[in-house]
Amino acid sequence: MAYELIRLERKGRIATATIDAPPINIITLQLYAELVALSLEIETDEGISVFILKSANPDFFMAHFDVGAILEFPTDTEPKREARLNDYHAMCERFRTMPKLTIAQIEGRAGGGGSEIAMNFDLRYGVKGKTKINQMEVPIGILPGGSGTQRLPRLIGRGRAIEVIMTGEDLDAETAERWGYLDRIFEAGEIGPYVDRLAARVASFPHEAVAGAKLSINASDLPIGDGLIEEAYQFQRLLRNASATRAMKRFLEIGGQTREGELKVGELNGKVNS
Repeated sequence: MAYELIRLERKGRIATATIDAPPINIITLQLYAELVALSLEIETDEGISVFILKSANPDFFMAHFDVGAILEFPTDTEPKREARLNDYHAMCERFRTMPKLTIAQIEGRAGGGGSEIAMNFDLRYGVKGKTKINQMEVPIGILPGGSGTQRLPRLIGRGRAIEVIMTGEDLDAETAERWGYLDRIFEAGEIGPYVDRLAARVASFPHEAVAGAKLSINASDLPIGDGLIEEAYQFQRLLRNASATRAMKRFLEIGGQTREGELKVGELNGKVNS
């Protein structure tokens, strides 16, 4: 679709979406529709290995869902437990499970539904003294209904999630990293170069391996036996791919399995597909 509030750019196997919905990136119905379309587009694009979501606004990654719109939600029937995920949950699940590496570059505030979307990304990076996480729903009489009550306890633990959700207070970048919501935090000028370098590195690897690893990691939500069966299947599937054969042979050619090569194997890995 033609996005009005999101700028989508592709560079090789990397796609970067920049939210640009002034003044504070509130998730209006329009932005929500564009995020749903974006999740579908990225999920189904086999030319993408890495997806980055960030904001054009240095102070706001994404704010909460439009409260005015929530007030218009229908309430004239009894609530019921649905048999399938609602559309917001399905969107979040696409970001979480798509066979790509997904990165949320959170340089400002992430609140409510914007924070919930970020929770479903593989990696969340923030800025020291700048990134703030806030779940503002309970203070206004509702609850985080976009996956927050399920994802946040899995990220930071039940007690900490209860504190964040029940109090509606800001979670600063340093605490968010220590608790596990953010995977790393940076000085303001360092986050972009780090994300770009990491994305380029992963995008240089065989796409099939990136996708297979993601699918296998997703299976860690299953009982351990089922997860191990999926891991074994993905491993065998990748062995039959020509890209794996080429990469393994190249690894040996450039010094893999030698003392010198293995002492700097992280550096070596970055050269396998160059």
